[in-house]
Amino acid sequence: MKVVTDDGVTGVGDATLNGRELAVASYLRDHVVPALIGRDPARIEDTWQYLYKGAYWRRGPVTMSAIAAVDTALWDIKGKVAGLPVYQLLGGRSRAGVTVYGHASAATVDGVLTEVARFVKDGYRAVRIQAGVPGLAGVYGVHIGPGVYEPADAAVPSEAVWSTVRYLNHVPSVFARVREEFGPDLRLVHDVHHRLTPIEAARLGKSLEPYALTWMEDPVPAELQEGFRLIRQHTTTPIAVGEVFNSVWDCQRLVTEQLIDYVRTTVVHAGGITHLRRIFDLAALYHVRSGSHGATDLSPVCLAAALHVDISIPNFGLQEYMPHVADTDAVFPHTYRFEDGFLHPSEEPGLGVDIDEDLAARYPYRPAALPVNRLEDGTLHSW
Repeated sequence: MKVVTDDGVTGVGDATLNGRELAVASYLRDHVVPALIGRDPARIEDTWQYLYKGAYWRRGPVTMSAIAAVDTALWDIKGKVAGLPVYQLLGGRSRAGVTVYGHASAATVDGVLTEVARFVKDGYRAVRIQAGVPGLAGVYGVHIGPGVYEPADAAVPSEAVWSTVRYLNHVPSVFARVREEFGPDLRLVHDVHHRLTPIEAARLGKSLEPYALTWMEDPVPAELQEGFRLIRQHTTTPIAVGEVFNSVWDCQRLVTEQLIDYVRTTVVHAGGITHLRRIFDLAALYHVRSGSHGATDLSPVCLAAALHVDISIPNFGLQEYMPHVADTDAVFPHTYRFEDGFLHPSEEPGLGVDIDEDLAARYPYRPAALPVNRLEDGTLHSW
């Protein structure tokens, strides 16, 4: 979305909620935008509280994504008015660049090794490893075929088949091959995608200990947060979680009881820059680092905002980075850049990204849903 002040200063924000995007669009159009008219754009914190507390029905992905769009746009405006990039308003640099990880995935282990080699050649210092599982036709997170990987593939959710037994037996061998080929220094992460129980996740973490992962991501659904304690009791493999979290309350217990090592909340799903900083400030007190989600279903507006936060916070860990296709980059012209494994935020006033509305109009909306997962016996399962 784009916010325009009476003085003609514009700010951009991202309200993407993949698979539920029309709900956020309605929330903004019908409820938020009318309440913004006439408000002071400089009062970012007050506007955030107004939209959060004033709605009465707090939190949730739709509400927080809508708030994020407004909040991010207001930070963009404030940076332009101040003549400074947003990270300078957040306290300035804490590091020279933002370390990012790429996605190496393929149906076979040999294919994964080829993908890892490509990322290493391009300068990446960290890589996410996802591989197909023998006996399963397809696995979420695994790129099959040419082009950019996008899991939202149909207007009505497609269905995949899952086997925990096959998965747990196969994954350690994948990482053994990767470490054998690329040595101990490359940082490796792996996304479980909520598909295990706590004791299954503990088994996986223990089996992966010889390969020194930077993190094991989303090992279990996070509703039962006590389950993370069981994982902790059995493995030293670090845990990352939070891309589906919407507020500091979603991760408070996990952080304060030191049950996780990285919190993966995003600018767009966690209420904007204002609230994301609140989450990371809490995490810093408990030795928990950031690892923000950064898939291609989040626009360059979201990535630009994330980089300004990443470069400024003291407890940065990693930033997920999936480059957008050329058409997306053209719709969202930006000046952040990738170099030698690091992303660098824009030095322009504000976020350093814009929306070409005329070009965007050439790409009409098409619904695309995320898939669902079933066990081999047909039981619906977390994916």
